[in-house]
Amino acid sequence: MSERTRSQKGNALTDLILTLFRANNLTLMWGDRLVGPYGLTSARWQILGAIVHAHRPQPVAWLARDLGANRQNVQRIVNDLHQEGIVMFEPNPHHRRAHLVVLTEKGRSAYDSAINAYNPRVDALAEDLSVEDIRTAHRVMATLRARLEGEMDAEKHN
Repeated sequence: MSERTRSQKGNALTDLILTLFRANNLTLMWGDRLVGPYGLTSARWQILGAIVHAHRPQPVAWLARDLGANRQNVQRIVNDLHQEGIVMFEPNPHHRRAHLVVLTEKGRSAYDSAINAYNPRVDALAEDLSVEDIRTAHRVMATLRARLEGEMDAEKHN
């Protein structure tokens, strides 16, 4: 199917996807600059956020699932964070080998510092956007994510 035979919705979604790729790259660079002074990168910050927002300590595989990320990549980053004293491993009563990942005081301090730097910056980015527009964009992104996850799950089972 060429671009000429793609539907109008398909063309619009393609434009959105290309914009998302660019926005994602810029967001990661922005995040790296924002949290770099606290010994973090965007990837490390995402993992710390997943740990903080989990209802209870989780193993790496669950953190990766929650982030929609590759388990091996998350494991590598968690191992680095562990070596730097930002996270520690606790025994998992449900699985002998899949330890639970928890923040240390150093990790909590780095995360809190990153959030304190983030809050005014994200408010500035949101300044000329309406809450309604942000929520609409979120709904579109959440729907796209769910459909992509559905396709990925279907491929796993084929």
